[in-house]
Amino acid sequence: MFYIIFDLVISFIFFILGFWFYKSNGKATECLSGYSKTIKSKDYETYLCKRYGKRMIIWGIIFVIGTCIDVFAPGIGCLLAWIIWFILFIVHLIDRTRKEQQD
Repeated sequence: MFYIIFDLVISFIFFILGFWFYKSNGKATECLSGYSKTIKSKDYETYLCKRYGKRMIIWGIIFVIGTCIDVFAPGIGCLLAWIIWFILFIVHLIDRTRKEQQD
C-alpha cells in the first residue's frame, strides 16, 4: 500500500509542476537553474516552459503506470518507475546541455 500512495504522490507532484510550467507562458523560467534571461526572447521562454512542462507530465504518467504495476507486484512498479524516470532525466539533462550550446 505504501508504494501505491508514494507513486501517486510523486505523479501528482510531477503533474502539478508540469501543468504549471506549461501554462506559465514563460514565467516559470525563473525556476530553471542556470537560465540567463538576458539573451533570450519571450517566445523562447514560452517554448522552453511548454517543452519542460510536457516532459514533467510524461514523468508523472510513468509513476501512474508504476502505481498500476504496484497493485499486482508491490515495489516492482515503484522501482521500475524510478529507473525509467532516472533514464529520462539524464536524457533531459543531455538535451538541455546540447540546446544551450547551440544557442
